[in-house]
This record gives sequence, structure tokens and C-alpha cells, in this order.
Amino acid sequence: MALILCLETATDVCSVGLSQDGRLVALQESEQGRDHASQMTLLIGKCAEQAGYRLKDLDAVAVSSGPGSYTSLRIGWSTAKGIAYVLGIPLLSVDTLQALAWGAASRFQLETAWYCALIDARRMEVYAGVYEANGNRISGPEALVLDSGSFGYCLEGGRTAVFTGNGAVKFQPLCSEPNAVFIPLEASAAFLPALAEQAFQSGRFAEVAYSEPLYLKPPNITKPKSLI
Repeated sequence: MALILCLETATDVCSVGLSQDGRLVALQESEQGRDHASQMTLLIGKCAEQAGYRLKDLDAVAVSSGPGSYTSLRIGWSTAKGIAYVLGIPLLSVDTLQALAWGAASRFQLETAWYCALIDARRMEVYAGVYEANGNRISGPEALVLDSGSFGYCLEGGRTAVFTGNGAVKFQPLCSEPNAVFIPLEASAAFLPALAEQAFQSGRFAEVAYSEPLYLKPPNITKPKSLI
């Protein structure tokens, strides 16, 4: 059993949690856009104070692996790696989409449903992953452009498909199937503890020096206009 710091920075929400034995014991979040660099240290301190722990008490640090915002993911990973290195504790990588699906499954509680986690990837694109209630991956992670036929395989035979994440709002107007359910959840460190504990207990540690998040797409860099 372990005390794990959980960091979720794949989207506009900067989220920090502490878990004890796979159970969330503290949570601090900021929704100030992608200002994660200035918020992360503050939220970690508040989280430790809320739970009554110090950073030196940690057994591991878990960070969401993406996909998501290029810059935001890098901030989360650099923070997690720094803590893991300084404290000499394991680094755990948790699939952002799987964690989102876990959050939806824990609320909807239908074992036969498929849980489709969607993260906004600009315009009509999303990062998508489909999972069973027990966390087994059906498809993804992948980047795709949404249309009315997206995720048809998830709804075949009347199967209930639960769509969640900040990208689900893009798909809802395109989907008229009665067996499609939409649960408004944002990526959050609150959904990492169970998966992080599993990774810790099974010894699935990420390499501190060389591991990287899953970007799927290159960063969206806009070239400055020429002054000449």
C-alpha cells in the first residue's frame, strides 16, 4: 500500500491529488486556463497540507500520460520527474483516457457498457479511447475527426456507450442513438488513484530520465508574422 502524489495536466484543468492505498485523501484543482506552471507547486503544497503529509512521506508520484495539451503535459511530467528524482521514489505513468473512463464507470456503474473517453484536440478533433468497465482497452488512444458515424461500433447491438471528457460535448450533437449516454466529466487527479496504486503494486514504473507523455499530435505552434 502506498502514499502517491497524483498529477493531471492533460487539459486546461491543473489537478493535484494525494492517494493512500488507492483511495483519494486530498484534491486541489485550478481551472485558470493553461497556467499550470504557476499553479502546480501551489496546488501540491495545498494538497499535502490538506491531507496532513509532507512530500518526504511519498512512496511514489503518478502523472497522467496523455494524450492532451502538449505544453500542459510537459509541465506535469517535468514536475513529476523532478519530484521522483529528488525523493528517489518511483514514477508512475497513468493513461489519461483510461482514468477518465474509470471516472465515468465509477459513476454510471453499468458493467456491460463501454466507456468512451474524449479529450478536445481543437476544431472537430478529439483524442479518444474506449474501455470496458473493468478498464480493459477496446480501442485507442487515437486522434480522430468526429462525424456522425464515429463510435458506431461502440453502439452496435444496443450496447450502452458512455461518452465523457471535455471532447464529448463535440460529439453529442452528432449522435442521436438512444443507447448513447453523455456524462460531463473533466480529466482530474481524482481519477488516478486506483490505476496508480495498481501500477505501484505491480512494479510498472516509468523511467525517470527518458520516459515521455503520449502526445499523438505535434504542438500547435503559430509562426509570428513577418515585420518586413
